[in-house]
Amino acid sequence: VIVVWVGTNNHENSAEEVAGGIEAIVRLINTQQPQAKVIVLGLLPRGEKPNPLRQKNAKVNHLLKASLPKLPNVQLLDVDAGFVHSDGTISYHDMFDFLHLTGGGYAKICKPLHELIMQLLEETPEEKRAALA
Repeated sequence: VIVVWVGTNNHENSAEEVAGGIEAIVRLINTQQPQAKVIVLGLLPRGEKPNPLRQKNAKVNHLLKASLPKLPNVQLLDVDAGFVHSDGTISYHDMFDFLHLTGGGYAKICKPLHELIMQLLEETPEEKRAALA
């Protein structure tokens, strides 16, 4: 299992360019490691209050939701739920500088990521038969 979590620092690029770059990384992984299962983590919201970079990250995620299912062995894990409160703000308890995660912020991401990794590592009956052959 390969986890890819990139893109939020590419703020000078358009959402289409960032999503395209992430897709290119996944395609390269598929070429170099065709047996690998790939998890792409969605971009997190950023900034204490709503702002253009947060909107762009959301657009990148939207583009990835449309394009990644077309690629083999890849899943998009959207981990931004719960970071933005009903008033549109992000808590410093989750992101101390409204970009980088705190321990509590990482915990919100790591639990679903861990569960997905464990699910992907479980061999299917077909994989077990192929491994024994």
